[in-house]
Amino acid sequence: MLPTVSKGRSSSSTSRSNPMFVQYLRRIIKGSAIRASFKLWGQPVKNSIFRSRSPGGFPLSETKNQWARDDPAFVVICSLLLAVATMAYCAAYDHSAGHSVFVVISVLLFHFLITGILLGTFCWLYAFDVHCNSFFPMFVMLYVIHYFLSPLLVAHGFIPVLLSNLLFMVAASYYHYLNFLGYDVLPFLERTTFFLYPIGVVIVLSPIFILIGFNPSRYFMNIYFSHR
Repeated sequence: MLPTVSKGRSSSSTSRSNPMFVQYLRRIIKGSAIRASFKLWGQPVKNSIFRSRSPGGFPLSETKNQWARDDPAFVVICSLLLAVATMAYCAAYDHSAGHSVFVVISVLLFHFLITGILLGTFCWLYAFDVHCNSFFPMFVMLYVIHYFLSPLLVAHGFIPVLLSNLLFMVAASYYHYLNFLGYDVLPFLERTTFFLYPIGVVIVLSPIFILIGFNPSRYFMNIYFSHR
């Protein structure tokens, strides 16, 4: 069953989405988010882990008539870290500066920003907030740890296939689990276990990929660095 909004919940958050979006973008353009990024560096990263359903994870009550953070600092932090990690991949696997710029922009847009926006089915700013918090641990696994293990993971053989699939399975499962925790704290949202369903799909597909010899690391590296 799809998640639903409980009866009695007003649709005021939907009507406020456009002004919130404009204000959110204005904060980024003015640069206030960048200054706040360094000031608030520690706390957003801690909040991304969702150790408990407390204010240390996601807010349990509305503030400023909205559930999402109105400070885009964490978005800027994630974007900068993702850009740096992607440039590290380009330095190791790419020979063209122009293609490297294309790869960095593509990863920022499609892996992080556009994906988060598309996942926002309701109260989209909060949904994007959930995506950002859930994305950070996946970033550590699939962009940082994966980078250092990439010489092994892109090699031929059963061990690279096994390790690559396990890494992607853990990262994707944890991302969706954190998504579930982020939505489950909303008192007006029901059937939030829907957000756990992708974990079952990942767990089922991973052994199949291992048996057929599909290596996700080689697949994604070939998409961006096929000439290597």
